[in-house]
Amino acid sequence: MKRTVSKKRKVQQAQARKVYHAFSSWRFMFVSIVVASIAVLLISRLAYIQVIEPEYLTEEADKRSLRVTKSVTHRGNISDRNGEELAISVPAYAIWIDPKTVKEAYAFNDEQWQASAIENKRTGKLKYTKKKFFESKKWPALAEVLDIKLEDLVKIIERPNARFAYLKRQVNPPVVDYIKQLRLAGIANQLESHRYYPTGEINANIIGLTDLDAQGIEGIEKTYNNFLQGQNGKKRVRKDRLGNVIDQIEVVAEKKAAGNLALSIDQRIQAVAYSELKRAVKIHQATSGSLVVLDVHTGEIYAMANYPSFNPNDRSQYQPYKLRNRAITDTFEPGSTVKPLVVASALAYKKTDVDEVINTSPGWMNIGGRRVRDGKNLGEIDLAMILKKSSNIGVSKLALRLKPGQLQQTFADFGLGNDTGVGLIGESVGRLPIRHRWSDFELATMSFGYGITATTLQIAKAYAILGSGGKQYPLTILKTDNPGEGEQVIPRNIALEVVHMMEGVNEKGGTARKASIEGYRIAGKTGTSRKAEAGGYGDDYVSIFAGLAPASNPRFSIVVMINEPQGDRYYAGDVAAPVFSSVMQSALLLSHIRPDDEHTRYTLLDQLKDAQ
Repeated sequence: MKRTVSKKRKVQQAQARKVYHAFSSWRFMFVSIVVASIAVLLISRLAYIQVIEPEYLTEEADKRSLRVTKSVTHRGNISDRNGEELAISVPAYAIWIDPKTVKEAYAFNDEQWQASAIENKRTGKLKYTKKKFFESKKWPALAEVLDIKLEDLVKIIERPNARFAYLKRQVNPPVVDYIKQLRLAGIANQLESHRYYPTGEINANIIGLTDLDAQGIEGIEKTYNNFLQGQNGKKRVRKDRLGNVIDQIEVVAEKKAAGNLALSIDQRIQAVAYSELKRAVKIHQATSGSLVVLDVHTGEIYAMANYPSFNPNDRSQYQPYKLRNRAITDTFEPGSTVKPLVVASALAYKKTDVDEVINTSPGWMNIGGRRVRDGKNLGEIDLAMILKKSSNIGVSKLALRLKPGQLQQTFADFGLGNDTGVGLIGESVGRLPIRHRWSDFELATMSFGYGITATTLQIAKAYAILGSGGKQYPLTILKTDNPGEGEQVIPRNIALEVVHMMEGVNEKGGTARKASIEGYRIAGKTGTSRKAEAGGYGDDYVSIFAGLAPASNPRFSIVVMINEPQGDRYYAGDVAAPVFSSVMQSALLLSHIRPDDEHTRYTLLDQLKDAQ
C-alpha cells in the first residue's frame, strides 16, 4: 500500500515538473512582449498628450462642457409725458425645428422623403410615408396652433442636411406651453422679445416700429434705436451632462440695461387730435391730413397726428404710405398762413406801422403784367383787417416795400426752409428759394404763400415764435424740464402786435368763425392754396389753419393741414378750422389753462405796454 502511494506521488511530481516546464516556454515570452509593448504605447500616448499636445484633452473636454449663455435685455419702454406707455416689450418665443432630429426620431431617410414628395406632387394630395409620423395627431395640432399648413411643415423637414429652421416667431407663452405638451422630437423654442404698442394707430406714425429682431426700422424706434436696445449679456459657463451649470468661467459681454424714453407727447391730447383729424379727413373725403400741437414756451411737441395710419400690432396692415409721418415729411405751399410773417417783417424793417391804412381798391392790381386779386374790393383797410380778410392786395403792397432778401431772411428766421431740429428721421426742410433777383410778381405771390413750401411742423414752429413773444425754442419730441432761454428772432413788441391782429380771424367777418372756442380768445390764420401740377396749378387744394391760444397769453400753437378735400367745402375756414377748435379746446382744458374773462385775463394790450 505504501509502495502504491509513493508511486502515485512520484507520478504527480513528474507531472508538476512538466507543467512548470510548459509555463516557462516561448508563450510566456510572447505575452510578456505584448504586454510590454502595450504599456510602451500607452505611456508614449500619454507622454505625447501631456508633453507635445497638452491642450488636446482640455479642448475636447471644453467642447463637451463649455457653453455660452445669454442674458436677454428687453428693449426699453416708450411713454408719454405723463408716464402712459406707448411702446413696451413683453417676453415672447421663437419656435424652431431641427429637421435632422425629426428624421432620425421617426426613422426616415432622404430617399423616403423624396419619394413622398414626388407622390404628393403627382396626386396633389399629401401621401404619408410613415404611419408613425403622420397618423399622430400631434403634428397637425402643431401646424394648427402655429397657423401654418401641414404641407409647408413637411417641406421644411424635407430639406436635406438642414439642422435649423424657424416655424414661427413672436409666439406667446401659452402657445409654447401647449407645444411642450405635444412632446415632439426636434421642436424647440428660444426666448426673444415682442414689441407691443398699446395706443395702436394713434401714435404709429411717430413711434414707428421694430422688426422681428427688435431692431427699430421706423420712427422714434429707429431714431433712438441704440438707446432703447441696450446690450445682451453673455457668460461662458461649464455644464454637466444634464445641462446644469457647475461653474461660471468668464463674462464675455457685460449686460447693458436698455434706456426708457419719456416723450413730450401728451397722450390725452394726441388721442383727441388723431380722432378729430381722422374724422375731418373722412367727412371731406380728403387724401390725408396732419396736425401738430406745440408748447410755445418750451418747444415741446404735445401732439403730432397723421392720417392715414395703421395698427403696428397687426403687421398685415403695414403699408409704407400709411406709416409716413406726414407732419414732417409732406411739404405744401402754405398759402395765406404766411401773411402774419409778412406783416411782422414789414414792421421789423420799419416799412409800415401798426396804425397804417392801406388802399386795396379796386380789389385787384397788375404786377409785372399779371394780376393779383382779392375776393372783393375791401377798400381802405388797416393791417389787422388785412389779416382778418386775408387780403392778397394788402399783403402784396407790404411785401413790395421790402427787399427780397429782407422777406427771405424773415421767413428763414421763422424756420421756413430749415430743419426744425426735432431730430426725427425723414424730416423735410421744405423749399425757400434764395436768389438775388426776384420779379415783383414773384415777391407778391411769395407774400401769400406761393413759390415756397413748408411742413406742418415748420408752420407750427413759426406761429410758436409769434406766441412766445418772438423767441425761438429748439423743438423736441422728448420731455424736457429745462427748455432754455430761447433765441429772440424778432422784437417782442412786434410779435405781440401781430398776435393781437390775428384775433380778428375768428370774429364776425373773419375767415375762420368756426375756429372760435367758448371762453378763450384765439389768434390764427387760414390758408387755402391750390396744389401745383405740371404746367401750373390744378383743381386740388390744401386747407390749413394755424393758430394760438389763449391769445391773451399764448400757451399752444396748433396747425391743421387737410390735403385735397373734395366737394364745394374746401376752404380752410370750413375744413381745418373746426379741427383746430376741438383740439385746442381739449389741450387748454387738459392743461388747466384758465379761460379769458374780463377779471382774470392778462391781455395783449397789457403785454404791449410792458414790451414798450
